[in-house]
Amino acid sequence: MTVSLISEGVKKSAVLLMALEEDDAALLLSKLPPRQVELVSLAIAQMEEVAGEDQEKVITEFFGGQPSSLSHAAGGLERAKNLVKKALGKDATEMLSVLQQTIESLPFAFLQKADPQNILSFILDEHPQTIAVVICHVPPATGAAILNGLPQPKQLAVIRRIAEMGQTNPEAIEEIEHALERRLSMVASQSFRKAGGVPAVAEILNVTDRATERVVLESLGKESPELVEEIRRLMFVFEDISKLADKDIQLLLKNVETAQWAMALKGATANLQEKIMRNMSQRAAEMLKEEMEFLGKVKVSEVEAVQQKIVDVVRSLEESGQLARPTSDAEEEFIS
Repeated sequence: MTVSLISEGVKKSAVLLMALEEDDAALLLSKLPPRQVELVSLAIAQMEEVAGEDQEKVITEFFGGQPSSLSHAAGGLERAKNLVKKALGKDATEMLSVLQQTIESLPFAFLQKADPQNILSFILDEHPQTIAVVICHVPPATGAAILNGLPQPKQLAVIRRIAEMGQTNPEAIEEIEHALERRLSMVASQSFRKAGGVPAVAEILNVTDRATERVVLESLGKESPELVEEIRRLMFVFEDISKLADKDIQLLLKNVETAQWAMALKGATANLQEKIMRNMSQRAAEMLKEEMEFLGKVKVSEVEAVQQKIVDVVRSLEESGQLARPTSDAEEEFIS
């Protein structure tokens, strides 16, 4: 397994740091001995994300009590590098080099960013033992996607071999790794990205102005309402802010001016207005209400323009790993 050199305690420490704000996590990391910084950073680099329930288990074990409304925590190599830089400052260079070299030297490192469907297409006809070895050396989410793509009989054969797998001969792993790397040499050296499709449409419409978005979806809806519904499920619009966890709302409040909230909330539902104000101090909420009343009548186009700016802030915070937008499954948990 790729994480075999990392103890369970180190992995739990990594999960705990991933659940914290980056500055707080870096401060804690800076208190650890150099070897522990290296191990915890490596663990973070190997975990792209951790589900809320897994965070709750770790946090409960560390501190007791039951945390609430935890969303997925972001990990990955870039997150680990950022934490090391903040934690060690000018002394981070050597540790960053060690971290990079360690990640690159791990078995099947060239598959860490590969799309599961690309990997699956290359190993679909391999022996179940070979597929089991590959799945054990890629991120869990990637391994799960590969497993889901296998025919059921082969799924069972692969799962059985993973369950029975103990210590694997390093030479056997290296042989499989080199064979697969040769076959993927033309494409696996880059991060695979899908072009086009419904997700691409959703991404484009998320950053267009609201008027264009409305015209496109209304026109498309006349011909293909099912497609429009699929696009809408992947889009993040201003009202979706109500589905964010409270801690993410509070982060967003720090990054958006009160005047912008006053304008944007003029066209928002009572549910969203209440959630935003609930995450403010009483005094700040009262001032926001006063500012909204002071604005009086405003043009819909002006409200939508400010709402789009706030959505852009959400997307920016998500891209930097500071905030996690809910998935479609997670969104249902917030509907009241």
